[in-house]
Amino acid sequence: MEPIIQIQNVTKTFTGKDNQVEALKGISLDIGKGDIYGIIGMSGAGKSTLVRCLNFLERPTTGTVLVEGRDLSAMSGKELRKTRTGIAMIFQHFNLLMQRSVLDNVCFPMEIVGVKRADARKRAKELLEIVGLAEKAASYPAQLSGGQKQRVAIARALANNPKILLCDEATSALDPTTTKSILQLLQKINKEFSITIVIITHEMAVVQEICSHVAIIDNGNLAEHGTVEEVFTSPKSPAAKKLVFMVNSQASEMRGKRCIRIVFTENSSFEPVIANMVLECKAAVNILLADTKDINGIAHGQMILQLPEDETLAAKMIHYLQERKLTVEEVDSYVG
Repeated sequence: MEPIIQIQNVTKTFTGKDNQVEALKGISLDIGKGDIYGIIGMSGAGKSTLVRCLNFLERPTTGTVLVEGRDLSAMSGKELRKTRTGIAMIFQHFNLLMQRSVLDNVCFPMEIVGVKRADARKRAKELLEIVGLAEKAASYPAQLSGGQKQRVAIARALANNPKILLCDEATSALDPTTTKSILQLLQKINKEFSITIVIITHEMAVVQEICSHVAIIDNGNLAEHGTVEEVFTSPKSPAAKKLVFMVNSQASEMRGKRCIRIVFTENSSFEPVIANMVLECKAAVNILLADTKDINGIAHGQMILQLPEDETLAAKMIHYLQERKLTVEEVDSYVG
């Protein structure tokens, strides 16, 4: 996939009165044209700083950001402003103009670049139709729900026909049902308009729902990146494992005991593999965690099992699972 954004060894240091904070530490990433790319990390990891470096709302301290092969740092102010019209952004708190109607909010970015009023209003009405809010054109933001406000923000972001849409925690303030509808809208926009979407989030479920690729940021570092399926099925870094496992109160039970993680795919997730293994090996196991995720339309499940203390019996169980083409890995060294 041809990259539309290339991030090359980007660092960002914030200097305060008494200290310096390294928010980004040598990040390098390629984001493919037309992709939906997730950047995930815990609060304070540096992901929002990174997304602001992609349109130079924050200038990197060192390193290079290329958009369609052009170095943002080498552009004049006029060139950068022109490039930014092709890089739209939506935010967690919507950032709508409260004194303007929905229609006028969507018109606003077109006004800035000099689009004629009649043309801007026509385009705004088309966009409100796309996001399902045509009947709210005359309403004001205070009259809208959170999900409706985010739909207006998305319509506004599309006003100047961007090639890239940056979403900074765009669903964090929304309930699960509304989040799902916004993600479906973003998928629709990606497919219909071939817009590259970069999603910044701390929620693994959002990445699994919509993204094809993901980068995990941890304490300013790029901990891991790859396809969502690769990272979910075989997380390698401690940060990725922590996000994938969704460590819960049961994790403490795993300390000092032999535990394995099993990954199920669409073909195996509905077979009674564990029940059959218990019958075959004539020994019980303790299920510490189990869940199923839909990743790009394919069911992927994971389960963490605490095996019997008998090494021979535990090895027999692992062999049984591997014979059935399941991904099996020991997890006691990094969970809890």
